[in-house]
Amino acid sequence: MTLIKSISGIRGTIGGPVGENLTPIDVVKFTTAYVRLIAERNPGKKLVIVIGRDARISGEMVSNLVEGTLLACGADVINVGLCTTPGTEMAVITKKADGGIIITASHNPRQWNALKLLNASGEFLSDAEGKRVLAMAEQNDYDYPAIDGIGHVLSREDFNDEHIRLVLGLRLVDVEAVRRRHFKVVVDAVNSVGGIVMPKLLRALGCEVVELNCEPTGEFAHNPEPLPEHLTEISQVIVREKADLGVVVDPDVDRLAFVSEDGSMFVEEYTLVAVADYILSTQCGNTVSNLSSSRALRDVTERHGGKYYASAVGEVNVTTKMKEVGAIIGGEGNGGVIYPELHYGRDALVGTALFLTYLAKRGLTMTQLRATYPAYFASKNKIQLTPAIDVDKVLREIKERYRNEQVNDTDGVKIDFPENWVHLRKSNTEPIIRVYTEAKSMAEAEALAQRFIAEIKQICHIE
Repeated sequence: MTLIKSISGIRGTIGGPVGENLTPIDVVKFTTAYVRLIAERNPGKKLVIVIGRDARISGEMVSNLVEGTLLACGADVINVGLCTTPGTEMAVITKKADGGIIITASHNPRQWNALKLLNASGEFLSDAEGKRVLAMAEQNDYDYPAIDGIGHVLSREDFNDEHIRLVLGLRLVDVEAVRRRHFKVVVDAVNSVGGIVMPKLLRALGCEVVELNCEPTGEFAHNPEPLPEHLTEISQVIVREKADLGVVVDPDVDRLAFVSEDGSMFVEEYTLVAVADYILSTQCGNTVSNLSSSRALRDVTERHGGKYYASAVGEVNVTTKMKEVGAIIGGEGNGGVIYPELHYGRDALVGTALFLTYLAKRGLTMTQLRATYPAYFASKNKIQLTPAIDVDKVLREIKERYRNEQVNDTDGVKIDFPENWVHLRKSNTEPIIRVYTEAKSMAEAEALAQRFIAEIKQICHIE
């Protein structure tokens, strides 16, 4: 089993040896180190930390450990319970807390959980701050306050309704325009917190909602990553119910994928593209996505007179670049929409509200809207890592082989060919090398991926 420490937080499988998995000892250790970091930034202050979690089976157990550790460290706690990742981020902002911990392994299977660590702005810790937490967690010199110094639970409160209210209040969310279209929407929330918030948001927008896998049991009805191969059930339900579209979220509701009225995938890469198209139609500005995201965002941005920028993979890298270039919309090609007017975090609720507003205003069907965008096809593959694979050596060799092409080594190695591209990088969240390609046909994208997988295996002497 696995424990992964990265820019995306502390993530691991439940149970097993300490230090090799996400065990109670590891949860306490990393939570303590996190509080020490926040305390360093706020000397002498009584800290307030927000906790939220998704509905996965281990969530309550891990939440109890985190809450108890925070109290033992002298921090006060606002526990928002079952709450989306963007909702917990928003709670940190609105409650003026000093930080937050989101207990979720996002798209990982049921045996995984994780601690996502936030600063006082409700954003993920920087790479440097994350490394500081990891270093402090290994020091084993913890000194906890005595009885009069322990923290208190300030409140246990739902934040989902407030999050919905803030989304619906945005100036570019036209609630009445969406209500007039009276969309029929199928929602697949993969048995997590999306089943609580997404139907409620959609009904507030006047949609007729068909709920699919919306009971927040944590027993995921299918692989929780919102990829086409996992979404056959919702495609069938959309056609059967004669729905206008389908909405799919991952367990913590920061990724968003749409399915068209004919059951075909709108493709999660185009979630951000469509939302950006709407935002850019109201004002000219810059956009940002990560290096693994579709060229379609660049094309749409330039069509509206803006400038597109690419960042390293990882939400904090995207938001850092967005602030640097003053981007008005950004995100990741995995269906993560970041709209700074609300907050700097991937948010499926704001993505849904903006998308439906645009769909309503354009008066188009899903397939008609999709046809207005450049046709790119992505192939997303991975190679399981073993101790024998030296990832850095692999990437150096690939970079050297293609030194005469347009190469970006900001995050792994991305090679931009005139008609397609390949991006190779070590995952932040799984023990794998990701091999992402994009081309003007799926056959071409898959052929390019297989070509580079073969090259990697040759370098590593893998059969």
